Amino acid sequence: MVAGAGSAGCVVATRLTENPAISLCLIEAGGRDRNPWIHIPLGFGKLVPNPNVNWGYETEPEPHLNGRRLSWPRGKVLGGSGSINGLVFLRGAPSDYDGWEALGAEGWGYKDVLPYFKRMEHNVRGADAYRGQGGPMTISDIKRPSSNAKAFVEACARLQHPLNPDFNGDRIDGVGIVQLNVRKGWRCSTAAGYLKPNLSRNNLKLMTRTHVRRILFEGRRAVGLEVDEGGTTKRIGARREVIVSSGAINSPVLLMNSGVGPAAELRDIGVEVRHALPGVGKNLQDHMDAYLTAVTTPVSYNASDRPDKALLAGVQYVTTRTGPVTASVCEAGMFVRSTPDVPTPDIQMHALPAFVIDHGRMRISGHGMTINTCHLRPHSIGSVTLHTANPDDPPAIDPAFLTDPYDWEKSLEGFRWGREMMRSKAYRPYVIREYLPSADVETDKQVREYVKQWAKTDYHPVGSCKMGDDELAVVDQELKVHGMTGLRVIDASIMPKLISGNTMATSTMIGEKGAHHVLHGLTPPDLSDGPV
Repeated sequence: MVAGAGSAGCVVATRLTENPAISLCLIEAGGRDRNPWIHIPLGFGKLVPNPNVNWGYETEPEPHLNGRRLSWPRGKVLGGSGSINGLVFLRGAPSDYDGWEALGAEGWGYKDVLPYFKRMEHNVRGADAYRGQGGPMTISDIKRPSSNAKAFVEACARLQHPLNPDFNGDRIDGVGIVQLNVRKGWRCSTAAGYLKPNLSRNNLKLMTRTHVRRILFEGRRAVGLEVDEGGTTKRIGARREVIVSSGAINSPVLLMNSGVGPAAELRDIGVEVRHALPGVGKNLQDHMDAYLTAVTTPVSYNASDRPDKALLAGVQYVTTRTGPVTASVCEAGMFVRSTPDVPTPDIQMHALPAFVIDHGRMRISGHGMTINTCHLRPHSIGSVTLHTANPDDPPAIDPAFLTDPYDWEKSLEGFRWGREMMRSKAYRPYVIREYLPSADVETDKQVREYVKQWAKTDYHPVGSCKMGDDELAVVDQELKVHGMTGLRVIDASIMPKLISGNTMATSTMIGEKGAHHVLHGLTPPDLSDGPV
C-alpha cells in the first residue's frame, strides 16, 4: 500500500500495478482533483489560498524573518503539490545528482537517474540524449510568451547571459522560456498523466479523503496502516510493503506519529518509540524567495482577473487552447552564478507577468510584474517535528531560513540580480514604478529589512527523510527505512541535498526509480529498447 497520492505516490502506484500479480491500495488525505482551476494552467493563483486543496501549514516563528509564521502551502488533493503548483518543469543541474552520490546515495548519480527522467516524459520537441518521448508526462512549450517574458530574456541577453533553449539538457546556465507539464492546454500532473488513465485496473484501489494516522508494526516489520475515513478508524493490512509517499512534511510526520524517529523528542510528547531513528524530520531544506514587484503598463496577466478580460481569455482558451489561461504564472527563467568561482549556477530567477505577493493572497489593483529570486544551495538546514502525540495536530515546521550568514550573502546577491533585470533597458517600456520594495530601498540594510518582512518559501521543501548511510540517514539507496522491514519512503523527502531548481520533476523521477527498486531491487534498468 502507498500512503500519499502526490507527485511520487501516483507514479509508484501506477508503475507497481503494471504487474498484475501486485495488488495495491493508494490512500490520499485530500479529495479527487475535480476543482477546474487545478487543470487550467493559470489557475495557480486560485489554488494556493484554497483550504480544500492545500494543507494550509504555517512555519514556526522565523527569527531571521521578523519572527513571522510563514505560509507553507502543500497540496492536499490527488496529485499533491503537483496539482497546485506553477507547472514549471525543471530537473536541476546534472551535478546535483552526482552530489547525492558523493553524500552516500550510491546509484543515484546523474547517469543513474537520467533514464528515469527520460522514461517519465513525452516531450513535444522530441527525444534526444537528455529528453524522452512516449512517457505519461507531456512536457510542452509556451506557445505565445508574454511581453514580460520576452523583455526578461532580452534584458538578460543584453547583459551577456547566454540563451538556454533547454534547462533540462546538459547545463542550466543562462536564460530562456521554460517548459511546462501541460497537455493540450491542460495541466498534466502525475494524477492526470499516470494514475487516472489506469484507475480501472482490478489490482489498484484508490481511497481519497482518508487520513493515514499511523503505520502498524509487528516488531520492526510494517504490516499496515491505521486510517481515518469519514470519522471511522480502520486498520488496513499490507501483505508486502508499506510505502510512504506523503511528501517532505507529511512523510516524517507519519513516521514520527508511528514511533519511528528521534527517540528523546518522541518520548517528550508521549509517543511510544518503535524504532529510534534520529534523522527523521531533520535535514529539511527549501529555497527562500526574495521577490521584487513593479507596476507596469497594461501588459500583465492581472487583467485576466477582471470580468471583461476574463471572459475574452476564457473564450480564447475554450476555442483555441491559447492565451493567458494556458500559461503558467512563470514563463521565463534564468540561472546565474553569484560569483565566478561558483562551479554551477546558484541563483535562480523567474519572471512573472503579474503581481504575485504573499502567495497571491494580496490583491493589487492595476497591472504588475514580479521577479522571483532565490539562492539555490542554501546552507541553512531546518526540521519537521511534532507538537503533540495527536496525529490530527499540525506539525512544527522550521525551515531555519537565513540562519547561516552565507545564505544572507547569496540571497542579497540574487536580489541585486533581480533588480538589475527590472531596471534594465529592455523593461523600460513596461515598468512604471517599482512597487515592492520601492525604488528608495537601496542599501544592504534596507534590503535586509525588506527581505525579513516579505521573503517566503519557493515551495521546494525536501530532505526530511534523507537517503544515505550516515547517522542522520533515514532510507538506504533502495529507499528502505534503515532498521525496518517492509517499509520505504518514496518522495521528495529522501533527497540528501536540495537540487538547483524546482522539485516536481525530481519528485516524479524518484517515484519512477523507487518503483523500479520495489520491483527489481538494485538490478539496473534494461535500456535495450530505449529508456527504461
